[in-house]
Amino acid sequence: MKEKFLPIGSVVLLKGGKKELMITGYCIIANGEEIIDKTNQKINMHDYSACTYPEGVINSDVAYVFNHDQIETICFLGYETEKSKEVSKTINDNIEDIKQTILNQIK
Repeated sequence: MKEKFLPIGSVVLLKGGKKELMITGYCIIANGEEIIDKTNQKINMHDYSACTYPEGVINSDVAYVFNHDQIETICFLGYETEKSKEVSKTINDNIEDIKQTILNQIK
């Protein structure tokens, strides 16, 4: 499995999934779900948001959220540019700071 975060537009199949999803965003805050980080703080954040593939966004009220470790198969790797690689590296290098910023906003 490649390092997080896959390029926007990547199509994946989740473990136990039957429908492919296309990645549309990163570090998504999900309502009603809690993730415990390594300092035992609660945070409502997932690695990715997605829509179904090939349909795309059918209902603007529906977004799928999941974490990198839930990906079983990368079916298609999205458009990669130097900028997209830079964004992935920035998120990877600063994920704990991003979580802390979100925690501070939801307290």
